[in-house]
Amino acid sequence: MQTRAAGPAWPFTVCWRRGPPDDSPFRPFTMRAVSVPTWGLTHIALAVRDPQRSLRFYQSVLGVVAVYEDEQFVQAQTPGSRDVLVFERRARGAGKKGGVAHFGFRLQKAADIEKARLAIRSAGGSITGTGDFIPGEPYVFFKDPDGYDVEIWYEIPTSVDPPRKPKTRKTRRAARD
Repeated sequence: MQTRAAGPAWPFTVCWRRGPPDDSPFRPFTMRAVSVPTWGLTHIALAVRDPQRSLRFYQSVLGVVAVYEDEQFVQAQTPGSRDVLVFERRARGAGKKGGVAHFGFRLQKAADIEKARLAIRSAGGSITGTGDFIPGEPYVFFKDPDGYDVEIWYEIPTSVDPPRKPKTRKTRRAARD
């Protein structure tokens, strides 16, 4: 049986199978695409010179919290999300791209871009670019202490974003106080 993919990969893949001698050379059949549900890209491990220094930098900029630490690495998480940054002690690889051009963090509110710029500067980061991709989508690129290119940006919600949870009376009351 010969197969070749055609058309979109999700939710179905159309393949072509060679038919019997009296049939047309290829006939389509549909099979269910195989995928594993995930929470999306949830972590990145960075080679750094000093895991504790990297932790302090990202605590200052993003408010990450260390969830596991030992001599060779620190695993940190951004509160309220499933994002994890792992800082692995590997001085020779620190700051080298190795195929990763940059990584980024998506703001919840566009108005927080100035707060991000201030946090980067006060933590000792070096801003390399800032502006708006399109009106209403501000960004800032910067280098962390190991030289990695990092982005913080706001993106207008897309059709594949998770739905926002409606505010309950309790959360509205807390927001007023």
